[in-house]
Amino acid sequence: MALKKTSRRRERRRSTRVDARLSMRVEGAHEGGPSQVVTESQNISSSGIYCTSSHFLPPLSKVMLTIVLPKMPGATRGQELIKTEGIVVRCDATPSRKGEAKYQLACMFADIDPDRRDRIEAFVAWRNLQALHAALMPARRKPAASKKKATARKAAAPARKKTAVRATKRATGARRSAK
Repeated sequence: MALKKTSRRRERRRSTRVDARLSMRVEGAHEGGPSQVVTESQNISSSGIYCTSSHFLPPLSKVMLTIVLPKMPGATRGQELIKTEGIVVRCDATPSRKGEAKYQLACMFADIDPDRRDRIEAFVAWRNLQALHAALMPARRKPAASKKKATARKAAAPARKKTAVRATKRATGARRSAK
């Protein structure tokens, strides 16, 4: 019986990938003719994009991709459309509930100019920083949340203290007058 290797696979991707739900359109020829699929990406890198499709697109077919990049903080530009040619790398069928065929579609950017590639790389870096910041925030939030509660208690304490002092004076005064 052969022993299985348990070593980790080496990452073959050259560019960093980030999970991102971006609106996009894929235009190309599927098995029934030309099609236009409006969908949402699952992840993106400066070399390609991964999304779902309602149509099968044959691997190695050329498609036209239109991706909507959101406005990033500090950027002079607002929301931006990235249009580029792509090549279908993979199109795998996945079962769906209503009997409709869904496909997982991976496309690489074929002819993307350096300026657009740089904008996608900037977006990927920004999203990775957001994810890192979000991962660190729960550790920071706990003391901050307890600080807020402590501050609220301190703010309410003088009012409670005054009410308690008044009640004590009334009770003491009532006892003295009863003697």
